[in-house]
Amino acid sequence: MQLQIDKRYYTPEEYLELEEEAEYKHEYRDGEIIAIAGKTTNHNKIAGNFCRQFPLTIDSQDYEIYIGDVRLWIPEYRIYTYPDVMVIKEEPIYEGTGKTTITNPLLIVEVLSNSTQGYDRGDKFKAYRSIPTFQEYLLIDQYSFYGEQFAKNTEGKWVLTEYAGEDAVISFASLDFQVAFRDLYGRVNFEMDEG
Repeated sequence: MQLQIDKRYYTPEEYLELEEEAEYKHEYRDGEIIAIAGKTTNHNKIAGNFCRQFPLTIDSQDYEIYIGDVRLWIPEYRIYTYPDVMVIKEEPIYEGTGKTTITNPLLIVEVLSNSTQGYDRGDKFKAYRSIPTFQEYLLIDQYSFYGEQFAKNTEGKWVLTEYAGEDAVISFASLDFQVAFRDLYGRVNFEMDEG
């Protein structure tokens, strides 16, 4: 069921009630409900490849990883959203009484599409930065071997590192983990016209 969203503002409670019944996911942005566009097979492969490569235990510390369907609440901006991949250190902290919405990502990965890349780099990243536990942001291009990594340094400044080319290896600052583009882009076909 696709929600018929009237041009009006909704409370977070109304959004959550509507989202429970919806066939497709929607994002909540300070009163507005926005349908989330469908994802391509390349988009899905990249997010899945990241999850397959990520170890759940690093240096005796436990991590949880969530892909696509777990919602994130950003209270300062009143946003509910569904990041492509979220990594949480130790246990998730839930918003509300259910187990569908978390509040404490350490690392967020977004796979860029032509329709969302401006939002993912701009307003969405600004909102993500308001989350106290959030330390690292990885943006992966689904159309070529390219990625942008933003890591929060000890002074609280966000430092950009760009990666390009099939031989690139991403080294994360917030945890002891590396992933090669060869693994991240496994079985991705750049020549497919998927929109």
